[in-house]
Amino acid sequence: MLLENADATDALGAALAGTRPTHGVAHLQGDLGAGKSTLARALLRALGVTGAIRSPTYTLVERYPLPAGGEAWHLDLYRIGNGAELEFLGLDSDEATLWLVEWPERGAGFLPPADLRVELEIAGRGRRATVTGLTETGQEWLTRLQAVNPGAVAAHS
Repeated sequence: MLLENADATDALGAALAGTRPTHGVAHLQGDLGAGKSTLARALLRALGVTGAIRSPTYTLVERYPLPAGGEAWHLDLYRIGNGAELEFLGLDSDEATLWLVEWPERGAGFLPPADLRVELEIAGRGRRATVTGLTETGQEWLTRLQAVNPGAVAAHS
Protein backbone atom coordinates (compact mmCIF):
# COMPACT_ATOMS: atom_id res chain seq x y z
CA MET A 1 0.00 0.00 0.00
CA LEU A 2 1.14 3.53 -0.67
CA LEU A 3 1.61 5.84 2.32
CA GLU A 4 1.53 9.22 0.67
CA ASN A 5 2.44 11.24 3.77
CA ALA A 6 2.99 11.13 7.53
CA ASP A 7 -0.77 11.08 8.15
CA ALA A 8 -1.08 7.88 6.11
CA THR A 9 1.76 6.30 8.12
CA ASP A 10 0.01 7.35 11.34
CA ALA A 11 -3.24 5.81 10.06
CA LEU A 12 -1.49 2.50 9.37
CA GLY A 13 0.03 2.59 12.86
CA ALA A 14 -3.40 3.24 14.38
CA ALA A 15 -4.93 0.40 12.35
CA LEU A 16 -2.17 -1.98 13.46
CA ALA A 17 -2.73 -0.92 17.08
CA GLY A 18 -6.48 -1.34 16.86
CA THR A 19 -6.22 -4.84 15.46
CA ARG A 20 -3.22 -6.19 17.35
CA PRO A 21 -3.35 -9.52 19.16
CA THR A 22 -3.02 -9.85 22.93
CA HIS A 23 0.61 -10.89 22.40
CA GLY A 24 2.37 -10.07 19.16
CA VAL A 25 5.75 -9.57 17.56
CA ALA A 26 6.08 -7.21 14.60
CA HIS A 27 9.28 -6.82 12.59
CA LEU A 28 9.61 -3.40 10.99
CA GLN A 29 11.96 -3.60 8.05
CA GLY A 30 13.33 -1.08 5.58
CA ASP A 31 16.28 1.12 4.80
CA LEU A 32 17.32 4.11 6.90
CA GLY A 33 14.65 6.79 6.63
CA ALA A 34 11.95 4.39 5.44
CA GLY A 35 9.62 5.27 8.32
CA LYS A 36 10.03 2.39 10.78
CA SER A 37 10.30 4.59 13.87
CA THR A 38 7.49 6.83 12.65
CA LEU A 39 5.22 3.82 12.25
CA ALA A 40 6.18 2.45 15.68
CA ARG A 41 5.53 5.84 17.29
CA ALA A 42 2.09 6.07 15.65
CA LEU A 43 1.21 2.56 16.79
CA LEU A 44 2.29 3.28 20.37
CA ARG A 45 0.35 6.55 20.43
CA ALA A 46 -2.76 4.74 19.20
CA LEU A 47 -2.34 2.25 22.06
CA GLY A 48 -2.52 5.18 24.49
CA VAL A 49 1.15 5.73 25.28
CA THR A 50 1.59 9.33 26.40
CA GLY A 51 4.71 11.37 26.98
CA ALA A 52 7.91 11.05 25.02
CA ILE A 53 8.25 8.14 22.64
CA ARG A 54 11.96 7.98 22.02
CA SER A 55 13.69 6.18 19.22
CA PRO A 56 15.68 3.29 20.69
CA THR A 57 18.56 3.88 18.28
CA TYR A 58 21.09 4.29 21.09
CA THR A 59 19.33 2.58 24.00
CA LEU A 60 18.42 -0.49 21.84
CA VAL A 61 15.10 -0.92 23.66
CA GLU A 62 12.42 1.39 25.02
CA ARG A 63 9.68 -0.08 27.20
CA TYR A 64 6.20 1.40 27.37
CA PRO A 65 3.48 0.39 29.82
CA LEU A 66 0.17 0.14 27.98
CA PRO A 67 -2.96 1.68 29.51
CA ALA A 68 -4.96 -1.47 28.69
CA GLY A 69 -2.34 -3.62 30.45
CA GLY A 70 0.90 -5.20 29.45
CA GLU A 71 4.00 -3.59 28.05
CA ALA A 72 5.21 -2.75 24.55
CA TRP A 73 8.89 -2.97 23.70
CA HIS A 74 10.33 -0.98 20.81
CA LEU A 75 13.75 -2.24 19.73
CA ASP A 76 16.14 -0.75 17.19
CA LEU A 77 18.96 -3.19 16.49
CA TYR A 78 20.78 -1.14 13.85
CA ARG A 79 23.81 -0.58 16.06
CA ILE A 80 24.43 -4.15 17.21
CA GLY A 81 26.90 -6.47 15.53
CA ASN A 82 25.04 -9.71 16.23
CA GLY A 83 22.14 -11.09 18.22
CA ALA A 84 24.30 -12.27 21.11
CA GLU A 85 24.65 -8.62 22.15
CA LEU A 86 20.98 -8.69 23.14
CA GLU A 87 21.63 -11.05 26.06
CA PHE A 88 22.78 -8.22 28.35
CA LEU A 89 19.40 -6.47 27.92
CA GLY A 90 17.59 -9.20 29.83
CA LEU A 91 14.76 -9.45 27.34
CA ASP A 92 12.24 -12.09 28.33
CA SER A 93 9.70 -12.76 25.62
CA ASP A 94 7.02 -13.42 28.26
CA GLU A 95 7.28 -9.92 29.77
CA ALA A 96 6.24 -7.91 26.72
CA THR A 97 2.80 -8.14 25.18
CA LEU A 98 3.96 -6.34 22.03
CA TRP A 99 7.38 -6.31 20.37
CA LEU A 100 8.15 -3.75 17.66
CA VAL A 101 11.57 -4.61 16.26
CA GLU A 102 13.52 -2.49 13.78
CA TRP A 103 16.45 -4.19 12.01
CA PRO A 104 15.35 -7.63 13.30
CA GLU A 105 17.81 -9.47 11.07
CA ARG A 106 20.61 -8.22 13.36
CA GLY A 107 19.02 -10.01 16.32
CA ALA A 108 18.46 -13.31 14.52
CA GLY A 109 18.35 -16.25 16.88
CA PHE A 110 17.84 -14.05 19.95
CA LEU A 111 14.35 -12.69 19.28
CA PRO A 112 10.95 -14.34 19.48
CA PRO A 113 9.59 -15.30 16.05
CA ALA A 114 7.79 -12.54 14.19
CA ASP A 115 4.03 -12.75 13.79
CA LEU A 116 3.89 -9.85 11.37
CA ARG A 117 6.42 -8.28 9.03
CA VAL A 118 5.95 -4.69 7.88
CA GLU A 119 8.34 -3.75 5.09
CA LEU A 120 8.66 -0.04 4.36
CA GLU A 121 10.39 1.53 1.40
CA ILE A 122 10.71 5.04 0.09
CA ALA A 123 8.40 5.59 -2.89
CA GLY A 124 8.72 9.06 -4.36
CA ARG A 125 7.74 11.54 -1.65
CA GLY A 126 5.93 8.85 0.36
CA ARG A 127 6.45 5.29 1.48
CA ARG A 128 5.26 1.89 0.34
CA ALA A 129 4.25 -0.64 3.02
CA THR A 130 3.97 -4.38 2.57
CA VAL A 131 2.40 -6.25 5.49
CA THR A 132 2.87 -10.00 5.79
CA GLY A 133 1.46 -12.43 8.35
CA LEU A 134 4.12 -14.99 9.28
CA THR A 135 2.35 -17.09 11.92
CA GLU A 136 -1.24 -18.01 12.69
CA THR A 137 -1.35 -15.04 15.07
CA GLY A 138 0.08 -12.84 12.31
CA GLN A 139 -2.47 -14.08 9.78
CA GLU A 140 -5.30 -13.30 12.22
CA TRP A 141 -3.81 -9.84 12.83
CA LEU A 142 -3.66 -9.30 9.08
CA THR A 143 -7.26 -10.44 8.63
CA ARG A 144 -8.47 -7.97 11.29
CA LEU A 145 -6.36 -5.25 9.67
CA GLN A 146 -7.93 -6.00 6.29
CA ALA A 147 -11.41 -5.76 7.84
CA VAL A 148 -10.85 -2.24 9.20
CA ASN A 149 -8.62 -0.95 6.41
CA PRO A 150 -8.96 -2.93 3.17
CA GLY A 151 -6.11 -1.03 1.52
CA ALA A 152 -3.69 -1.80 4.34
CA VAL A 153 -2.98 -5.39 3.43
CA ALA A 154 -0.49 -5.82 0.68
CA ALA A 155 0.61 -9.40 1.23
CA HIS A 156 -0.40 -12.67 2.85
CA SER A 157 2.17 -15.30 3.60
